[in-house]
Amino acid sequence: MIKHKETELLENSGVRLSITVDKEAIQKEYDALVQEYCKTARLDGFRRGKVPPGILIRRYGPVLVAETTERVLKKSLVQALEASEQKPIATSIPSLDAGESLKLGEDFTYKVSYDTYPKIELPEYKGLEFEELEVQVGEEDLERELKALQEQNALVVDKKIPTVATGDIVNVDYVQLDETGAEQASTRRQSFVFEVGSGYNLYQFDEDLLGMNAGEEKTIGKEYPADYQIKELAGRKLTLKVKVNTVKEKQFPQVNDELAQDISDKYKSLDDLKKDIMERLRKYADQRVREHSISQLLEQVNAGAVIPLPKSMLDRELADEWLGFLGRVRSDEKSALRELAKQGKTKEAVLEEWKPAAEKKLRLQLVVAEMARRENIQVSEEEMAGRVQEDAEARNITFEQAKEMMTKNNLMEYIRFDLKNEKLYDRLLASGRKKRGKTVKFLDLAQGNY
Repeated sequence: MIKHKETELLENSGVRLSITVDKEAIQKEYDALVQEYCKTARLDGFRRGKVPPGILIRRYGPVLVAETTERVLKKSLVQALEASEQKPIATSIPSLDAGESLKLGEDFTYKVSYDTYPKIELPEYKGLEFEELEVQVGEEDLERELKALQEQNALVVDKKIPTVATGDIVNVDYVQLDETGAEQASTRRQSFVFEVGSGYNLYQFDEDLLGMNAGEEKTIGKEYPADYQIKELAGRKLTLKVKVNTVKEKQFPQVNDELAQDISDKYKSLDDLKKDIMERLRKYADQRVREHSISQLLEQVNAGAVIPLPKSMLDRELADEWLGFLGRVRSDEKSALRELAKQGKTKEAVLEEWKPAAEKKLRLQLVVAEMARRENIQVSEEEMAGRVQEDAEARNITFEQAKEMMTKNNLMEYIRFDLKNEKLYDRLLASGRKKRGKTVKFLDLAQGNY
């Protein structure tokens, strides 16, 4: 069918195919289409299947040519892409460039554009230098964990005098109001429960509730700075209506052998619990130190990599970020755009702000994938089974149950991907030149303050 094909490589991993289809192949498709219609068409004065081709062509000529064009485009494009080394990536659907129309009796040339997987150039990624943090895990970390266990095992009871104070557990209804004072239904939350002072609420109105009583309703004005940590609220002014439904307080247990035994049957004493906590903290610290070391190595490789990032890949990443944003603010797109407009922003401007982070994320993903390809890293079925077994033990279920659950939720390939990356990181660390890094406290490590 294809008489001639030319491939033009564009910027950012773009490809433009110029395809010429032979006129005889076009005529064959056209004739076959006419025969199909002759067998099925119903025209006055003719029995079904007995319509002469000439009459059908005179009446429906343009329609037949248009449908022939669709068939020729589809078949020839499939044929061209199957033989092409530069195939479209999942985020890119080939788009037809404007060109000449198909004419019977003539060769037909058209062009399509799409993105292909980028050709990635990596710098030397073995033998890179990195600093390994040293972490102090001490008594203050143990006491903090024990206090958290106290919190988790506290009894929550009705407060005798139901006035809100820091540390109380409140049940509230809240909704955002517009400029006219009307409630915005998409922002309404009812019976929302949180601890006052924890900041565990989108609008951060903990302090505004202090002194309120159960059953009391209040209108609150909030203003957030431009650098506010919750980017959905940064730079905004808004009004909320909040009602306190109930106020409860916590009663904490003593930290002793009894608490340890209540937490788990595996603890016979408080000392057993403390030992387990310290082991867990050290294991967590080791993992965070590893992640920090890996991050240094990946940053160096990424900085020296040459990656013509496909536009469609970046567009898909930004589209996913936008959907995540709508989910976090619990809003539909129309309402979100209206709120952005109040701040003098547009969706396009927001996506432009997010673009550098999205580009960095995609570059890192591509860098890791390319290194894994070059290292020919494979994951055995035994290694897969080992990871499933770990999950089964963590969930206290059987191996078969864990595997069935992971297969049902399409997690097996994710596990394989994760194991492949971990093996790559092992190689990078093993080949790297380790230096002693600074000493940090466990809490600083956990909070990323290093």
